[in-house]
Amino acid sequence: MAQAPVRRSGGSPFPPIAEYGFLSDCETSCLVAPSGNVEWMCVPRPDAPSVFGAVLDRSAGGFRFGPDRTQIPAGRRYLPGTNILETTWQTPNGWLIVTDCLVVGPWHRTHRRSNTHRRTPSDWDADHVLLRLARCEHGSVDLSLVCEPNFDYGRHAESWEYEAEDYSAGVIGHAGTGVTLRLRTDLRLGFDGRRALARTTLREGDTAFVALTWRAEDPLLPDTYAQACDAVERTTQFWRQWLSRGMFPDHPWRRHLQRSALALKGLTYAPTGALLAAATTSLPETPHGERNWDYRYSWLRDSTFALWGLYTLGLDYEANDFFSFIADVAEHDDEIQVMYRVGGEPRIDEEILGHLSGYEGASPVRVGNAAALQRQHDVWGVVLDSVYLHTRSRDYLSERLWPVLVRLVEAAAAHWREPDCGMWEVRGALQHFTASKMMCWVALDRGRRLAQMRGDLPTAARWKAIAEEIHADVCEHGVDHRGVFTQFYGSTALDASLLLMPLLGFLPAADERVKTTVLAIAEELTEDGLVLRYRTEETDDGVTGAEGAFLICSFWLVSALVEIGELARARQLCERLLSLASPLDLYAEEIDPHSGRHLGNIPQAFTHLALINAVMYVIRAEDAEAYARPSPST
Repeated sequence: MAQAPVRRSGGSPFPPIAEYGFLSDCETSCLVAPSGNVEWMCVPRPDAPSVFGAVLDRSAGGFRFGPDRTQIPAGRRYLPGTNILETTWQTPNGWLIVTDCLVVGPWHRTHRRSNTHRRTPSDWDADHVLLRLARCEHGSVDLSLVCEPNFDYGRHAESWEYEAEDYSAGVIGHAGTGVTLRLRTDLRLGFDGRRALARTTLREGDTAFVALTWRAEDPLLPDTYAQACDAVERTTQFWRQWLSRGMFPDHPWRRHLQRSALALKGLTYAPTGALLAAATTSLPETPHGERNWDYRYSWLRDSTFALWGLYTLGLDYEANDFFSFIADVAEHDDEIQVMYRVGGEPRIDEEILGHLSGYEGASPVRVGNAAALQRQHDVWGVVLDSVYLHTRSRDYLSERLWPVLVRLVEAAAAHWREPDCGMWEVRGALQHFTASKMMCWVALDRGRRLAQMRGDLPTAARWKAIAEEIHADVCEHGVDHRGVFTQFYGSTALDASLLLMPLLGFLPAADERVKTTVLAIAEELTEDGLVLRYRTEETDDGVTGAEGAFLICSFWLVSALVEIGELARARQLCERLLSLASPLDLYAEEIDPHSGRHLGNIPQAFTHLALINAVMYVIRAEDAEAYARPSPST
């Protein structure tokens, strides 16, 4: 069903974060506001400088295609089983439907290899085209096109030029970023500096299209509306074929699982297999605050949760490609980082863009992420858990990867006693974070299991002894007087990352300390029932201001509640979390527990991964409970 947008309040020129639509071709993505304006797009890669950046500053570029003088649509939806956005407009004189997609077509690199693809090519490939179609369904509608790129995060405004003898095509480029955009339409274009403009009146049955490409060679732009429709049909076929490979339970929550899977697929970078944490940068975790980070990179921490979710849904190709990305960066980087660029590059310099106002004035606007250089000891555990999960599902461990794994396990063994920045990448003082030491235990435990699978029993025995030492240390120093695991040694503060203890097998769910910790987080680390990462007044994270409830933590709580036998409570929380999805069934990183407003970057891979795992935990537990019940005849 099409969803009506939520009206903006307070006179802000920025749409609510939850109202943005997300498009992807698995190489590039963009955000579309309810007004029909593309307000965020980076080319040729998602971690490249933006060409449309209005989500961070209203003058940083946008691309609107919709009815003139009407900004609020009657409804929006994704075409079922796709990442193709359909917007329906009612104007004073008629009805208009606009269809937006990033085009995917059959593999077309037939004469030479790609310069970017390192994974096994599939049958499909990105066309590098943003395509927008309009059709008047009733009456008449004044249609407007305004394409106003502003290169390099709004720092370089260039000018359009005609590319053909008629009014149908234009070109604009910026030498500094090496990006050239080409625009083609069946309307009549006019140029005013960096603005490409067109307008017409459509009557019932009339159509129009516009296509934008950044493809340098052999641009795959349609010439007619019929060709544009064919491109949409091919893209629809791609998404639906992909989704049909998944294994989704016949359950009322199936739609949420499928939409999360589609969002995750859209956040992959097909050439390398990388999974982006989110499509955006600097959307604020605190309204008007400074907790604004760039998430357009691939965190290795996401790997374990990604593989959990993807294998659970039977999406093995994506899991294999992401695992290959992890293996590539681990093999070629002696000091493994917590995150990498989508091409696997380790350098992610953080920069503040002082010329941008920020979303609703939230500053600073950051690109790059200095957390890439932090000491985060959980990284060894997440990589080893990913390898173990992948190896167990495939019954195969690459010989080229084993020396890398040995290096990572030995690093965990050597450094687990040291403080670090923790899973949440705090920018305050280093601490002995309990979750970090737990993940070091994971590295030794999974390494031990992998060594046993290889028949290397002496190494397995040595790593097992160190794992037991870490386990004993955590159980001795990470627990307070109540028997609750705390954020760091000597602290009484709670931390939602400790919900992972039963999920990672550090302790059995029946252990009283696990139950006590899960229930303490559920009752004391929540706002209106939604889980915080930690309380900012108790934790020195180096940044001022509060933050919203982290959606991933609330989904973790669902899974943990199932583990400790609180199934009814888990289902109730899961139902509430699913009801908090955006009108297009997407999730940002955080949510204001009091207003339900989405906060932070969107769509957030971590949130959608945790949703998949939590929903499957509840469904499987309910199925098991149903099978365990006596039949009515007994």
